[in-house]
Amino acid sequence: MEPSRRLLVQRMAQPMAYAAMLIVISLGVGMLGYHACAGLPWIDAFVNTCMLLGGMGPVSPIDTTDGKIFAGLFALYAGLVFLAVTAFVLAPIFHHVLHRFHWETKGQK
Repeated sequence: MEPSRRLLVQRMAQPMAYAAMLIVISLGVGMLGYHACAGLPWIDAFVNTCMLLGGMGPVSPIDTTDGKIFAGLFALYAGLVFLAVTAFVLAPIFHHVLHRFHWETKGQK
């Protein structure tokens, strides 16, 4: 591996770890919420949470008012998490590309 590629991998390690932690915590919160508020079995809570965090959408129908409120709030949260994880993962790559092609702002020498 060339030095610049090795540096890119090193720069991606920390944001990927942050993204993984955010996903794991969000998965736990979502599963707990779907199970407690919507009364879904754990496996259905897992599927709904994963689908929302992946940017797809819920799978199981929600019948309770508490469950619907939680599902709506979690859907908004999951959309933000999806964008944050994408930014965490892509930022080092964009940074690498900018340096690779020596794109600089005006006024820098």
